[in-house]
Amino acid sequence: MPDVLVLVDHDGERVHKSTYELLAAARRLGDPAAVVVGAPGTAARLKESLARQGATSVYAAESAEAGEFLVTPAVDALELAVREAPPAAVLVSATTDGREVAARLAARLDSGLLIDAVDLDSSGVVTQIVFGGSYTVRSQVTHGVPVITVRPGAFEPEEHPGEVAERALTLPATDPAASARITARRAAPAGDRPGLTEAAVVVSGGRGVGAADGFKVVEELADALGGAVGASRAAVDAGYYPHQFQVGQTGKSVSPQLYIALGISGAIQHLAGMQTSKTIVAVNKDPEAPILDLADYGVVGDLFAVAPQLTQEVAARRAVG
Repeated sequence: MPDVLVLVDHDGERVHKSTYELLAAARRLGDPAAVVVGAPGTAARLKESLARQGATSVYAAESAEAGEFLVTPAVDALELAVREAPPAAVLVSATTDGREVAARLAARLDSGLLIDAVDLDSSGVVTQIVFGGSYTVRSQVTHGVPVITVRPGAFEPEEHPGEVAERALTLPATDPAASARITARRAAPAGDRPGLTEAAVVVSGGRGVGAADGFKVVEELADALGGAVGASRAAVDAGYYPHQFQVGQTGKSVSPQLYIALGISGAIQHLAGMQTSKTIVAVNKDPEAPILDLADYGVVGDLFAVAPQLTQEVAARRAVG
């Protein structure tokens, strides 16, 4: 079977869950081949976990300067892998960086590009949610090697252990004049909650939360469920919660097993970022809120009355089970 290239998203020590989802998607088209871009030794640290999740080969695209530039080294690595042995497709996670990598790669290869896929079949036909979530379409690349970005959470990781071959790619020197160099790094505040795009449960708050202090009820419910906290653009713009937690068309796209929306009316921009969630629960005191039409379960009521009761019930059931 032909290879399907998967760009590995990692922090140097750990492979992110979105990559395991890509490997599961890649198996529908061929043999998953993971492309690791990083400092020397990175691929060796990640190879075992990639093999456990089904990678049949690992391309090690390593250099001392790979982590000093944005996007360009990843594009270079994928282009080299494609030129070496044309794959059935290239899969990249639909993150901010991933979309840019995919677009640049497609331009270099003169290939078709499909973004934000939520499903993929064995013939290469991709399902997408487009125009802010208004339409579901099925598309297929008809020119060149398909380059596809996949929405985090769209596929379930599947352990598929086997032997893995390692191949080396020699990255070219990056032209500083044509690439964005990273001049400084600042660690984001870390907590015990899972990452927003990797969480199985996401609890989001909107304008209805009323104030930054009001997000305490959102956080308490998320912690009771072992989930991540999200926010609507209205809540972020109002200063209730940090921007990096925004869910929606101009924020992060999520597709968890359970999405709980507290005080979110359901503007189409927000729905575009979460409507592929497996189960959606909405709490809103406005019975005409658009999100109630999308929700699997809707509660018309005050979130400050409903959410604490739900948190208490979840905590009680966990205590006995």
